[in-house]
Amino acid sequence: MGRSGRDDGDTPDADFADSKKPDPTYADGMRKGLPVALALIPIGLTFGVLGRLDGLGTIAPVAFSALTFSASAQFAATGVVAVGGSIAAAVVSAGLLNSRFVPMGVAASSAFTGGRLRRAAQAQALADASWVLASRGDGTFDRKLLIGATVPQYVSWIAATWAGAIVGSQIGDPSRFGIDAVFPAFFLALLAGEVRDLRRLQVALVAAAITLALVPVLPPGIPLVAACAASLLAFLPPSAPRSDGSPRPAES
Repeated sequence: MGRSGRDDGDTPDADFADSKKPDPTYADGMRKGLPVALALIPIGLTFGVLGRLDGLGTIAPVAFSALTFSASAQFAATGVVAVGGSIAAAVVSAGLLNSRFVPMGVAASSAFTGGRLRRAAQAQALADASWVLASRGDGTFDRKLLIGATVPQYVSWIAATWAGAIVGSQIGDPSRFGIDAVFPAFFLALLAGEVRDLRRLQVALVAAAITLALVPVLPPGIPLVAACAASLLAFLPPSAPRSDGSPRPAES
């Protein structure tokens, strides 16, 4: 009542327009992923330079980027090895950082098609930015957008690593250019984007305290792995405040 025209006149037209909207293509995904690929160039260059300066040569950093394709994991593993840590500590550090892909893969699993091997191959396209770009906003993901967005990022990451490894052979002492500070600066930048509430700040501070306490007594890399125990604080239930504003003790 009170509306001009038929009550059901808009809905069918809107539904028809949505049904005629073309499905995304791999090319659409590549266009969406291109800005991210460009942003990866300086990070890949830096990783290549540091890998070369840490004695990995030219081939190893490029192969690492091709097989891992994860900036955080690669910086963590290389940083552990660079200060004399064991390969095991480097692998565990990288694995912990990449463990986020487990829930991401579960969430996007319905988008993949075919048998187990084909689905596993498609899942290799999982990347942080691609996962976000492929999300439809309703808990589902578009396979072509996901894979298409990853293609330019992957090519950019490998090419930038290779270029950085070449440039790294021309650099003597990295401390002259401040390159030796890239590892901690990279992870501080990641941390700054994650510490958005008191609980996360507590986790970060406890992890820092564990690391500082263990660095003088344990081999390189082990304190970094041990600091991950601080993440258990995230599973503690928050204490509800009393009416006067003071924290309420947890019920037994």
